[in-house]
Amino acid sequence: MKIQIYSDTICPWCFVGKRRLAAALAQRPQLSPAIVWEPFQLNPDMAPEGADRDEYIKAKFGPGGFGQMGDALLEIGKSVGIDFDFDRPGRVPNTIDSHRMMTFAATQGLQDALSEVMFRQYFGEGLDISDPDILAAAGAEAGMDAAAVESLLGSDDGRAEIHQSDAAARAMGISGVPTFVFDNKYALVGAQEPAAFLELFDHLESEAA
Repeated sequence: MKIQIYSDTICPWCFVGKRRLAAALAQRPQLSPAIVWEPFQLNPDMAPEGADRDEYIKAKFGPGGFGQMGDALLEIGKSVGIDFDFDRPGRVPNTIDSHRMMTFAATQGLQDALSEVMFRQYFGEGLDISDPDILAAAGAEAGMDAAAVESLLGSDDGRAEIHQSDAAARAMGISGVPTFVFDNKYALVGAQEPAAFLELFDHLESEAA
């Protein structure tokens, strides 16, 4: 089974979806899917330096900010072991370099580890995951080769490919994340409960049989 996860590295629901997928897979230990994280930028036109978080939230959600959705996310996060701290990030970053890191991590089988580190950095520690030093630290924690990460971040390698992949996802009809695509046939949109994943796992297994 192949699972493609279309996600952005500053998407809180993507972090929740990651945990819920993991919970579902823990209930189906016989499965060993190939999981590939695919890039999707929530803000493809974001300036390279990012944006002030308060101004961004006000423009996106109005004067009330997250409001009830933020409160719900805090509770949902706790239910899957995530301590969201939405007050800590001072800026909303441009995520293209974090996606370049994720694409590179795929060549080493470290996408899952790197995504976990970057989600925690941004949502738990308020770190700017467009900063090369912070990305390098994330790569080191995930087990990536430091010299290779430094070389990547010092170049434009993979930048055009991220834009192309993002555009391809939108052409497929993906407009929000997380979106989980199974064996290029079925999709689950949003951070759904583990039961939704389990139902699809069972359907795929019955099809294969």
